[in-house]
Amino acid sequence: MEFLTLFLIYLCFVLTVAALLCLCSGRKESFLTRSAHRASQVLALVIPTQLQRVTHQALHSLFHTRSCLFVVLHVALQAAVFGEYTWEVFVYCWELQFHLLLLLLPYLLLAGNLGCFLLCSRANPGTVTKSNAASLVKVYAYDGVLFQRGLVCPTCTVEKPARSKHCSVCRTCVHRFDHHCVWVNNCIGASNAGLFLLYLLSLTATAGAIAAVTAAFLTQVLLLSNLTHSTYLDAQGQEQPVEIPFLVQHLFLTFPRIVFMLGFVILLTLVLGGYCCFTLYLALTNQTTNEWCKSRRFGGSHLPSQPHGRPLVYKNIYSKGIWRNLKEIFNPPTVLERKKK
Repeated sequence: MEFLTLFLIYLCFVLTVAALLCLCSGRKESFLTRSAHRASQVLALVIPTQLQRVTHQALHSLFHTRSCLFVVLHVALQAAVFGEYTWEVFVYCWELQFHLLLLLLPYLLLAGNLGCFLLCSRANPGTVTKSNAASLVKVYAYDGVLFQRGLVCPTCTVEKPARSKHCSVCRTCVHRFDHHCVWVNNCIGASNAGLFLLYLLSLTATAGAIAAVTAAFLTQVLLLSNLTHSTYLDAQGQEQPVEIPFLVQHLFLTFPRIVFMLGFVILLTLVLGGYCCFTLYLALTNQTTNEWCKSRRFGGSHLPSQPHGRPLVYKNIYSKGIWRNLKEIFNPPTVLERKKK
C-alpha cells in the first residue's frame, strides 16, 4: 500500500506542477513569477556571489545558447527506455506468444519519430534575411496589435514581417516564429512547424505504444500467476481478497525495472499528450506559441495612435478555418498565394 500511495502522490505532484506552469505561462507578473522572483532574492542573500555567477552562466549556456546537451539527453532517454523494452519486455512477450506486429509497433513509431526529429532539427525554420525580408513582409497582414508595420529588428537591421520574431538563441529573425525548442536544438517557424507537429505526435505515440505493450505484459503475468483470484490473511486472521496495491507491489518486487519504466513512460505519455493537444489547438486556430503568450499578457497596453481610454482588443486575424489552418502548417503560404486570395 505504501508503494502505490507514494507513487500516486509523486504522479499527482508532477502533474500539478506541470499544470501550474502551463496556466501561469504568459501571464505578466503572475503569482508563479512573483514567487520565483522573491525566492531568488532570498537565496541571493545566502548563496555566495561566485556560485551565483557560475549558476547563472550555466543556465544561460543551457537555455540561451545553442547546445546539443538536450539532444544528447533526448537520445539517452530513448536509448534507455528501448534498451529495457528490448531486453526484457520484448523477450518475455515473445515467450508469451504476443503478436509480432504489436511488439514491433514501438520500433516502427521510433523510426518515424527519429526521421521527423532529424528533419526538424536540420531544417531552416524560415530565417528572415535582407534578401527575402521584402517578400516575407507581404505574406501576412499586420494586425496592428501584436505586429505593427515598419518595425525594424535592431539586431538583424531588417524590417520585421508580421508574425516574425528575433530569436536570441539562434541570433536571427524567424518567419512565423513559434518558439525555440531545446530538444531539437532549433527554432520552430514557418518552414518546420509541420515537421515539429509530426515529431510531437510520433513521440507521444511511441511512448503510448511502449506503455500499452508493457501494461499488457504485466497484466498477462498477473493472470498467469492466478494472484487476481487469490486471498491473504489479514491481521485478524481473516481471508481478504488480493487488492490492487498488493498486485502492484508484487510486480514491482518481481520486475522492478519494468515497473519503473512503465511508470516513467505513462507519465511521459500524459505530459506529451497534453503538449500535443496544446500544439494541435494552436495549429487548428492558426496561432503560434509566441502569439498565444503575447495575447495573454497583452492586458491594458495601448498603441500611440489609439485613444488613451480605449483598450486594444486582440483578435486573431490569421485563422481561416480548421482545414485551411492545418494545411498552412504543412504548406506555408507564399507571396503569390496571398495575391491570388
